[in-house]
Amino acid sequence: MQGSLGEKIGQGVFADVHAWAPGQVVKLSRPGIPQWVVRHEAQMTRAVFAAGGPAPEVLGEVTLDGRFGIVLPRFDGPTLTQATRTGAITREQAGAILATLCRAVHKTRPPPDALSLREAMDARLRFGGSVLPERITTGVLALIEHLAPDDVLCHSDLHPGNVIMTAQGPRLIDWLGAARAPAAYEIAQCHVLIAELAPEHADDPERATVNSVLQAEYARLAGIAPAALTAAMQPYLPIVRVFLLLGGAMPEMRERLIQRVEAALRSAG
Repeated sequence: MQGSLGEKIGQGVFADVHAWAPGQVVKLSRPGIPQWVVRHEAQMTRAVFAAGGPAPEVLGEVTLDGRFGIVLPRFDGPTLTQATRTGAITREQAGAILATLCRAVHKTRPPPDALSLREAMDARLRFGGSVLPERITTGVLALIEHLAPDDVLCHSDLHPGNVIMTAQGPRLIDWLGAARAPAAYEIAQCHVLIAELAPEHADDPERATVNSVLQAEYARLAGIAPAALTAAMQPYLPIVRVFLLLGGAMPEMRERLIQRVEAALRSAG
């Protein structure tokens, strides 16, 4: 596809984002990352966009020096994280924006080849290797089997850093983890990402406001009681934490996350 590799403008665990052509970026698999990882993201992003979900359009695919990449529109604007930091958007508004995006994702028909929650965990365990005690991996797989069946499309990485505030409205990026799972799983993941991890909020005493408004507004949009939503997400918290541990998130929190997972698994058992 016509374009040339420009400046690096973003970096994640699996891919780097570079300028590509006017109004476009290319998301390239990082050296050492199997091509299928970003190919899967391209597949999910394209399918969600085609189904009318809040995903960007995939404009093309390229391979550069053995690295697979997907060409995407370049969204101009700050992330939701940046907008709340500058005060352009209040934390209450940020929570409402995230809740609205959550509902839009969950109302989108899941792609036929979207992984189930169990399949997503199996894939992450294969990729992550034996970085966790066997009692945890065995316990979390058993927990998944006993929970409600998968029923909606989940983004699985929905947090303020993955929302870009464009002139046309908020845009949700990074669809690698898209999967079929209960909506409560997504809410649990938002809770952990925003309230427990999010290093960009570490010095923000109001960070809990974004999370609480997200949950209250999502419950309102979904027509369920806030207490029911809180109860529904509880069993998914250890599953979310295991995904994060396998992804190497926040090494300094590793022991604390493991302790929380083990405590939850003991309670579930």
